Amino acid sequence: MKVKASAVDLFCGVGGMTHGLIKAGIRVNAGIDNDGTCQYAYESNNGARFIHSDVRQLSGADVSTLYPLGDVKILVGCAPCQPFSPHTQKNDKRNEDERWRLLYAFDRLVKEIEPEIVSMENVTQIENQKVFSDFVDGLKSLNYSVSWETVYCPDYGIPQRRTRLVLLASKSGNIGLIPKTHSQAHYRTVRNAIGKLEALEDGGKSKKDPLHRAARLTSINKRRIQESKPGRTWRDWNEELRLRCHIRETGKRYVSVYGRMVWDKPAPTITTQFYNYGTGRFGHPEQNRALSLREGALLQTFPRYYKFSDPKKPALFQQVAIHTGNAVPVRLGVIIGRSILNHLEGAFHD
Repeated sequence: MKVKASAVDLFCGVGGMTHGLIKAGIRVNAGIDNDGTCQYAYESNNGARFIHSDVRQLSGADVSTLYPLGDVKILVGCAPCQPFSPHTQKNDKRNEDERWRLLYAFDRLVKEIEPEIVSMENVTQIENQKVFSDFVDGLKSLNYSVSWETVYCPDYGIPQRRTRLVLLASKSGNIGLIPKTHSQAHYRTVRNAIGKLEALEDGGKSKKDPLHRAARLTSINKRRIQESKPGRTWRDWNEELRLRCHIRETGKRYVSVYGRMVWDKPAPTITTQFYNYGTGRFGHPEQNRALSLREGALLQTFPRYYKFSDPKKPALFQQVAIHTGNAVPVRLGVIIGRSILNHLEGAFHD
């Protein structure tokens, strides 16, 4: 007998986590996000309600009405991670960024709703922040069993070297992630994810797939990528192509920018700038361009059928990239969903 459970997804974006939970077998009632441009993609792909709202303005009573009577309540969320990233932590203005306080709003909602299950996904650096220890202490004070671990995404079939912290908490005893699904010898790679897509030039667009489109390169970046080799660095370029920062001692360490990916390894972490050749190792392994929007989505494990924009309106290139890069990989949502279901079925049927 299946457990009657359903979820609400805080900070849902276009629905990476939601879609993963649904694929795992968990019904999602609604997603909440303060970015209204995510609504079309979220609702079109998930059959769930999108609520355009700032989580900080919601009460536990508001969210509780989203759960059908009698359901085991699951509350999941990935607060925007930029405030906790290594790049942002170097910025003295980090404390002025109110987004990091969103985890306190999540904590407040947990205390007001007391769902049976809580899951939180974020960058690993959050573990060193007081807001995280406060979040964990709050859960324990409500008698949740809490676990968290650092997840290396290739271990779970995600073709990118993303490392994330995943927290799970339950009112019904110990809970944790399911065992790793992939060994190093069987990691999914760039080739597995995007190797069969049609070739594009920079600035090109597929006639069959509107999302398979790539940004145009400047003339000097075309020369740079032509001299770039998979897995290597800008040190392979002729000296006249190097940037001033590469010449300075402080810039010599930044070897991942302007790089090509390697076919038979997982991709680097997909960011909101994955379409930009100069912001990371986002050069295509053999074509002289950066990743297309479709390739970024596939590396984030979004299925090919996922709709990112209303076909009746022009797709905004940068907006789709931001939505894609900010998303929880769908496959990670599946893994979290399976872990929750395994726990619930054991807890309620013992």
